[in-house]
Amino acid sequence: MITARGDGTFPPARSGGRNPFRIGRAVGIVAAVSLFLCASASPQSKPSAPASEILGTWEGESKCTIPDSPCHDEHVVYEIAADKSKAAPAPLKLDGYKVVNGERIFMGTLQCDYDSPKKTLACTFRGRSFDDWQFTLSGTTLQGTLTVDGGKTLYRKITVSKKLAR
Repeated sequence: MITARGDGTFPPARSGGRNPFRIGRAVGIVAAVSLFLCASASPQSKPSAPASEILGTWEGESKCTIPDSPCHDEHVVYEIAADKSKAAPAPLKLDGYKVVNGERIFMGTLQCDYDSPKKTLACTFRGRSFDDWQFTLSGTTLQGTLTVDGGKTLYRKITVSKKLAR
């Protein structure tokens, strides 16, 4: 029988030198530290469901800010929905339409992020140029801007209102 010394340690094992109790205690300490680190690590945040206040159909005006450019003022409809595509880089999508002679003409889809506490919607398109769409929600109105050339040029000012379900 192996008994502890007065200082709480055990004598070395006779079979070659390592004390199995010291190794066991070291393994226990490593395990405890590992458990602590795992428990204290912040869990990976899952994207939360988008706030319903931003989802839906929005309609209003998109006004050009550059005179003598190919830009035209437009009556627009935006449909904002959760993007359920697994390849989606952002949790929301904005389908944009211009209205010509009473008909919706699809212009494209933007990938967007919504910051609910700040009530801001950000949609960035990185194609030939760097288009940055920024909106702020106030009640049932979204006001925004489109800047191009990496934010150097204000191209459009947009004001749309939420269409309420009938």
